[in-house]
Amino acid sequence: MKIGNVELDNNIFLAPMAGITDLPFRLICKEMGAGLVYTEMVSSKALLYGDEKTKLLLKSSPKERPLAVQIFGSDLEAIAYSARYVSDFADIIDINMGCPAPKVTKNGDGSKLLLDLNLIRQIVETATKNSRVPVTVKIRIGWDENNIVALDVAKIVEEAGASAITVHGRTRSQFYSGQANWDIIKKVKENVKIPVIGNGDITSGEIAKKRLEETKVDALMVGRATLGNPWIFREILEYIKNGKITSKVSIDERMNLILKHINMEIEEKGENIAIKEMRKHISAYTKNLPNSGEFRNKINMLNTRKEVEDCLVKYFNNIKN
Repeated sequence: MKIGNVELDNNIFLAPMAGITDLPFRLICKEMGAGLVYTEMVSSKALLYGDEKTKLLLKSSPKERPLAVQIFGSDLEAIAYSARYVSDFADIIDINMGCPAPKVTKNGDGSKLLLDLNLIRQIVETATKNSRVPVTVKIRIGWDENNIVALDVAKIVEEAGASAITVHGRTRSQFYSGQANWDIIKKVKENVKIPVIGNGDITSGEIAKKRLEETKVDALMVGRATLGNPWIFREILEYIKNGKITSKVSIDERMNLILKHINMEIEEKGENIAIKEMRKHISAYTKNLPNSGEFRNKINMLNTRKEVEDCLVKYFNNIKN
């Protein structure tokens, strides 16, 4: 699998997710087999204005290479600047044209761009002109069911110089409800020459294999299903290869990965911030385990590494016994 001149180990990718795909989580998913990892989306305007908080989101490690950095925005000066800036350390620049969040779309960014195809062309042309690495684009299939534009957008971004396109099979108005429309993703694949990455409802090895076979997309992007389950990359790759999954996640492996994740976050952000940010991850890691609701309530009240680790070890020991 190649995007532009970037060679990838496999075609199962970690989706960019705000508040989730920070450096520690990307490194964990990479270890589990992700063929490409993406940063959280960063504002091209914030980069243009030199915002230090935004730059922190771009901290990377050689261990996660190749790395895709996702930017968003609709201001051409900011797009040009951020494409040049990010080219210094990213292997791929991805432009977000799919985020449904109101705080993003109200400024004309993210999925709001799907209502202005001419601006999409200008953004991609500007980014590719200013970037020294391949530029890709991530879209939804349209703004709503009356504006399904995935096919038109795919052709435009291809003409404008993009090296690949990711299509999430929902409209903006769906947010994350309903089902992803893979028929439209398949149509996009049939109508452009650049690699097409399919995204939406990839929750198991079985579904991943089915989508690859049915749509012939070049790669799959896994998003929300990775939360609390970075092992999904290992499982998908095994299922595609062997048609079955033999490596089930043990209780010890789950506990040890959570402890490792906590330590990585603390190293990255300091204990105070890391412990608060780990709450959502710990909730996801322990979802559907015995008495997990009660356990999560406890964890959400704790503020130090020692308290959280002690509580975790005690909880997992109870499950085992």
